[in-house]
Amino acid sequence: MSRLRAKCPDCLTFTAVAIGPDYQCHSCGREFGAGLVRVPRAWGNGGEAMAKAASLPLGYPEALVVEEDTLDEQNLSLAAGLPDRPLVLGGCCCSHIGAVEGLAARHGRIAVVWLDAHGDLNTPDTSPSGNEWGMPLRMLIDGGVVDAQDVALVGARNLDPPEAEYIAQVGVHRELEAALAGVGHVYVALDVDVLEPGELAVFMPEPNGPGGAEIEAALVRIAAQAHVVGAGFTGLLPDPASVPTLERFASALGLQPDSSTAGLS
Repeated sequence: MSRLRAKCPDCLTFTAVAIGPDYQCHSCGREFGAGLVRVPRAWGNGGEAMAKAASLPLGYPEALVVEEDTLDEQNLSLAAGLPDRPLVLGGCCCSHIGAVEGLAARHGRIAVVWLDAHGDLNTPDTSPSGNEWGMPLRMLIDGGVVDAQDVALVGARNLDPPEAEYIAQVGVHRELEAALAGVGHVYVALDVDVLEPGELAVFMPEPNGPGGAEIEAALVRIAAQAHVVGAGFTGLLPDPASVPTLERFASALGLQPDSSTAGLS
């Protein structure tokens, strides 16, 4: 059934895209594992470069661009317009909120694996900076979108004291396997600052992170344990050299940028 129009990254036409196990451009026949959702906003001070990174040329059909004036409006627009299997490209980590809200409404209980050097668990009262990009995971949990027991915060090494206290209080997992136990669907939020600096061009680098191969292996483990209903990449700088690594990460999750090279006869 075709109910999505998107810009094909191959032939560059706006065409109907089949919805199902894969996405197929009805103009050139190329198939994809996800629909690209661009969310080019950063909800904090000085995030202009991070917002520009949402325009990176990932090889997926562009299904939706969300540019709203408030974060609440962004979340509503994103949740309402998601393709069946979204690959979100932000912006800051607030890009994940509406995606998780929409997917939870669609699938019911889902797990969230949040790979990030930071906790993103502050509130307006605990945040040292006041930037909303330090709060999105807390918003999802406090809003009842996901249960803390179904959340894994992986790679975080720069936590504010209130965030560390909150993790201990509500039981957010630090290992991905525990969050996936008994949950059939998962959304993967990958803030690229989880990586060791120098692996990618990132907005807020933090030392002592994992390498790209380690993250890729973790993504493969996630896809082996639960159905990946969506994923998102955030915290980037607008460096096109990052694109091959991002597409490799997406492929590790089963969201191949080109799942078939067969054309239309």
